[in-house]
Amino acid sequence: MIVTPHVSILLLAMICLLTGSGASAITKTINASPAIQAFESWLALPAALRPPLEKQAFASTPLTRTEASLACHRLWDDYARAVRPALRADWDNKAVQVGDVKMKFDYRVFGQKPEKGWDLYVSFHGGGGAPAAVNESQWINQINLYTPKQGIYLAPRAPTDSWDMWHKAHIDALLARLIEGAVLIKGVNPDRIYIMGYSAGGDGVYQVAARIADRLAAASAMAGHPNETSPLGLRNIAFTVHVGENDGAYRRNKVAADWKKKLDDLQATDPAGYVHEVILHKGLGHWMNREDAVALGWMAAFTRNPLPDKVVWKQDDVTHSQFYWLALPEEAVKARSEITAERTGQTLVLTKVSDVSKVTLLLNDRMLDLDKPVSVLWNGKTLFSGMVPRTLATLSRTLNEKRDAELCFPSGVTVELKDETQATGSREDIVK
Repeated sequence: MIVTPHVSILLLAMICLLTGSGASAITKTINASPAIQAFESWLALPAALRPPLEKQAFASTPLTRTEASLACHRLWDDYARAVRPALRADWDNKAVQVGDVKMKFDYRVFGQKPEKGWDLYVSFHGGGGAPAAVNESQWINQINLYTPKQGIYLAPRAPTDSWDMWHKAHIDALLARLIEGAVLIKGVNPDRIYIMGYSAGGDGVYQVAARIADRLAAASAMAGHPNETSPLGLRNIAFTVHVGENDGAYRRNKVAADWKKKLDDLQATDPAGYVHEVILHKGLGHWMNREDAVALGWMAAFTRNPLPDKVVWKQDDVTHSQFYWLALPEEAVKARSEITAERTGQTLVLTKVSDVSKVTLLLNDRMLDLDKPVSVLWNGKTLFSGMVPRTLATLSRTLNEKRDAELCFPSGVTVELKDETQATGSREDIVK
């Protein structure tokens, strides 16, 4: 058998990754490109002495498919080594903190660990708008409320006691930290993460699930109500609602029926998305006698797709700068803005844009072939068509943003959407 240089590099990469010898071993074995050699030298420096990666000349040098894959692994492994001590302390202390906000949690482990890692169920307690002692008792109750067949079942204690305790912006950042630790310390499968909640916790699931859907496989809102939030961002996760038929407070039963119709209508026009199940439990009120526990088995049937062919991004009042393979510069992030984007082959199409002036479409070789030209279309106009290089700078930015190895992108195209006559596009590597 004749092995081409490209294949030999790929084989060596796979061997090193499987044996744990790392990409540095490859650079000693093959004729690595100057960019990879410079990258390895940068990695070899103590973290405190490293200059910013994105500002290094080699970080903008185009990479091959294999080099980009190696660099993603190397960056992720380097990051994981650096943060594990702090994340381990989180789990030892059963608390995560972001800025000045701290969130306690407790957890139980069920079943045997699958080869690809544990499932993670994050379960929000009820209460809210009540004295701290009431919310504390609700949290303790939540710790023992549900029992999955397999996985880590975790109940966080809301950092505040306000009625909207699970809606606040700090919740998203705290959950990101919690998930990061679950993956790197406890061996959770990042594609099998689920959130759920009861009463005020169910309110929170309605809110948070759409905001962080790109980190989730499924979500379940029990005995809650959505307030003002939209279901549009749930397109690529499974979503279930459980409410007692007689739970009329805050119109929970009526709103659940309304959401069933909304999700039915969304799925009717988009059959590949919006998987859902809404159950009004007959004869029951706010307490559903644990009948809602069937939601855990229902959710467990679903696994996250981090790179869906279609993304619907509806910003909430709590905003984000990246969602799946879409990203926004800080100045373009606006509450309630909306983007729908689809990809087919080498073409990406913006099918709906509302109150967005600029967006980056992030790319990797699991989505399409970056050795071929890529096109971006909007309203029938081609905003960009051409080759898009893979670079370390883009890899670094996307990993730093999401801290999720499954959302690692070496390339991107940024398009400006002032109006149809002025819309333009450019490669992400030259848009700083």
